[in-house]
Amino acid sequence: MGCILKGGGGLYSRVVVGAVLLAAGQATRMGNRPKSLLQLGGVPLIRRQLIALSGAGVDEVVVVLGHYADDIEPLLQEFPVTIVRNPAPSDGQVSSLRCGLAGLTGKLDAVVVALADQPLINAQDVSALIAAYKKRPDGAQVVQPAVGDAIGNPVMFSEEVREGILAGDANVGCKQWQRANPSKVYRWATDNKRYITDVDSPEDLARFTEQTGHQLSWPPAWVPVT
Repeated sequence: MGCILKGGGGLYSRVVVGAVLLAAGQATRMGNRPKSLLQLGGVPLIRRQLIALSGAGVDEVVVVLGHYADDIEPLLQEFPVTIVRNPAPSDGQVSSLRCGLAGLTGKLDAVVVALADQPLINAQDVSALIAAYKKRPDGAQVVQPAVGDAIGNPVMFSEEVREGILAGDANVGCKQWQRANPSKVYRWATDNKRYITDVDSPEDLARFTEQTGHQLSWPPAWVPVT
């Protein structure tokens, strides 16, 4: 990410961006297999996400692990990221988000929250989200891509929102903050379907191949027995 972005609205100051990458879930709909270990073109999805965040110039990354942490963590060793383990991942995504937000230590302007089960997100997509955040309407604190009626990910929000989430009750995450502050949420309209492409079940894997022509594969240790 460059020092300034020149866009349709003029010149925009550099935004210091942290990121939280969520990869702590149990993936029950996927047969209790870690979705972040699925491979596209031989590259695990969690590594693809880290490459995308790095390529977009994100300044600090926290990866939140929980279920399957021992299987996922070895894939992260060469990346300059902070690894946080959610001690209670079964409490849900909000608990993992809060662990990740608390794990960010730098002086940040904004935070990107990314999911490890989005196969097609690349650096250009993250950069486009950051650009949309810079050009967000006055008063908006959260920017989330919207493809038609579908709300996508990653999502980006201000440091003020991060502080508000962490100051709230344990059940307060980004969605809860948005519901409480709808006037501060900007649904950024885009036709980029990568923001709404994820995989939660074996049916999603088949649909992904049908729609994109690409195939996601499991590493040998996680190939389901047939």
